[in-house]
Amino acid sequence: MLDIIIWIVIAALFILSFVGIVFPIIPSPLVLWGGFLLYHFVINADELTTIFWIAMAILTVILIVSDIIANSYFVKKFGGSKWGERGAAIAVIIGSFVIPPFGILILPFIAVFVIELIQKRTAKEAIQASIGSLIGFLGGAVAKVVIQLIMIVWFFVVVFV
Repeated sequence: MLDIIIWIVIAALFILSFVGIVFPIIPSPLVLWGGFLLYHFVINADELTTIFWIAMAILTVILIVSDIIANSYFVKKFGGSKWGERGAAIAVIIGSFVIPPFGILILPFIAVFVIELIQKRTAKEAIQASIGSLIGFLGGAVAKVVIQLIMIVWFFVVVFV
């Protein structure tokens, strides 16, 4: 019976990690690790190998960095400033509470636009930077989904195959 409850909690943690993509205040990597550690310490401490833990650590770093790199790359590519990039990151977090889930798209777009205008950019340049922040967020979100899926599938392969 306890195993069933633990598996339900592990599944809930894995699902919650994907909620973290829409609500960035939820730390997806930590939630995933919560599921892995719960399995390791409560169900079977011998099944998850050193290779698994090293791979999960590497994928976790990639998961965190991919979001930052995607946002930074696209804001810069579309002519945005460092302040626009920082504003987009803050606006994503605030936006997840204001009009979820659309706030994470709308608020950064508006924030980058306003920040770029304040920095004496033209309206066209500000719109381009805003589009870059939108593409960066979406690109980072797609990368996070893929990486998280790889991590979860790997976990299930190790546990059940």
